[in-house]
Amino acid sequence: LGAWIYIGVFVLTVPWALWEAYGDLDVLAEHFTSMADHVRSVRRRVSGSGLWDTGFQFGDWLDPTAPPENPLEARAGSGVVATACLFRSARTVSRAASLLGQHEAAAEFAELAERTRLAFVEHYVDAAGRIRSDCPTVYALAVVFGLLDAEAEQQAGDRLAELVAAAEHTILTGFAGTPYVTNALTRTGHVDAAYALLMNRSCPGWLYQVDMGATTIWERWDSMLPDGSINPGEMTSFNHYAFGSIADWMHRTVGGLAPLEPGYRRALVAPRPGGGLTWARTSLQTAHGTVSVAWEIDGEQMVVDVELPAGVDALLDLVGCAPRSLEPGRHRVAVPAGAA
Repeated sequence: LGAWIYIGVFVLTVPWALWEAYGDLDVLAEHFTSMADHVRSVRRRVSGSGLWDTGFQFGDWLDPTAPPENPLEARAGSGVVATACLFRSARTVSRAASLLGQHEAAAEFAELAERTRLAFVEHYVDAAGRIRSDCPTVYALAVVFGLLDAEAEQQAGDRLAELVAAAEHTILTGFAGTPYVTNALTRTGHVDAAYALLMNRSCPGWLYQVDMGATTIWERWDSMLPDGSINPGEMTSFNHYAFGSIADWMHRTVGGLAPLEPGYRRALVAPRPGGGLTWARTSLQTAHGTVSVAWEIDGEQMVVDVELPAGVDALLDLVGCAPRSLEPGRHRVAVPAGAA
């Protein structure tokens, strides 16, 4: 049973990611039956409290505090992680059903998502906004998956920032939490904390791996130990996606390029400088052509260059400036560096 969350990554997350990247409904149509069947199979495993807290779960696999011989020993409660994932999965299938015109299925999975969200809040979130386990992964999932109302979400983001600072900006998340921790911090106004996580050279951390000679992201934070020996635990791949998911945040937040509509018919240009960086460049080959964003801090100004192919427009969103629309073509915008 513990593999169900990871099966969901392939059955649900991949088709949805392809839809967002290419705007091709055929992908969702082809995979919708598998997506729906997967969530229905999980629904049968939900306990009477409405939580997915039954059976074995991998949970926040490879939490960096877990001993090498027991990668399951995470601080995040497995039921908290699994229930959050069920909510997100049900909501994703509901959205896919709506796009495909399957309104009965959309209502079915929307009801499951809301029932799961309410159970999560009732059983796992206390009156002070603390989430059971009180560790970065549970706050990151709750924020990014949208399990909380606006006030509770901000409380969760603030608590996440506190925990990150208390750990001196070393990583405290495993497979479940790492893809979302920097996004959760950014979303709740703690972009500096997100950069501090990225730029920390200690272990566990991304730049520790770079300093150890890595050109890819590893399966374990310390697949190679500081003395150059290999971690004695299992699962020491030196090219693994889970922790490498930071690249998505870098693309969207450091580079400043994300889709506003599936397939990048409309793009969001919203770089958020930090971490001592003074420039960044990113580009993406979309179905419409190459979209590129580059920014550089030059004295007291930040200069942003955007190139949009024919058929693509963008929303330019810079800190301290009113959002503005950009039409296809080349654009150069200068704003005060302090505002950005």
